[in-house]
Amino acid sequence: MQTESVNFYSFKYSDLRTYIVAAAFIAGNIVFPQLFHLVPDGGTVWLPIYFFTLAGAYKYGWRVGLLTAVLSPLANSFLFGMPAPASLPAIMVKSVLLATAAGIAAYKFRKASLLLLAAVILSYQCLGTLAEWVMTGSLYDALQDFRIGMPGMLLQLAGGYVFINRIIRK
Repeated sequence: MQTESVNFYSFKYSDLRTYIVAAAFIAGNIVFPQLFHLVPDGGTVWLPIYFFTLAGAYKYGWRVGLLTAVLSPLANSFLFGMPAPASLPAIMVKSVLLATAAGIAAYKFRKASLLLLAAVILSYQCLGTLAEWVMTGSLYDALQDFRIGMPGMLLQLAGGYVFINRIIRK
């Protein structure tokens, strides 16, 4: 299999491009979940709020990822009531963990393979599940993404791979 060149960036907070790119990924993280919420339990099954956080952090660095991770759930909750305010802390923790893991993986390995993306997804989900368990006191609730959201994790894996390597590769 031929490996194609993919450009990775790490914009600084002082760079206007950071905010322009983050705004585009935040918009994606606002529209994408709304499409999935048209399906019953679409948000809990498909985990769409994390998709553009993964792509943004992996392709454009942890700063773009963190802006997307923090502002997307807040904007969605404020505009649409989803995620519910009670679930925001756990979602925000997972989003920040995802942005951090994706930014580090892209910086260290300079490629977006299925194996690396799987490691990023599993790392944020495992650490996020532990954090959610501590916050809620309920292991059952904390394991929801693993019980119900496997299709969403697979969407992040396959869709993230295609999006990073084929759609926004340059």
